[in-house]
Amino acid sequence: MLGDHASFIVAAYAGSAVVLLGLVLWIAVDGRLLRRSLDEMEARGVRRRSDSRGGRP
Repeated sequence: MLGDHASFIVAAYAGSAVVLLGLVLWIAVDGRLLRRSLDEMEARGVRRRSDSRGGRP
């Protein structure tokens, strides 16, 4: 069905899948680390500029 180039085609799809999975995992882990960092800063009293509860109008 894929002919003589089957191994190349399968390897290309597998490589692409590995790269995409790696990017998804990287984004998920980075998001969790950033959320944890923001939560720690908010616990210390650091507020965001966009926060309407504090800061300047």
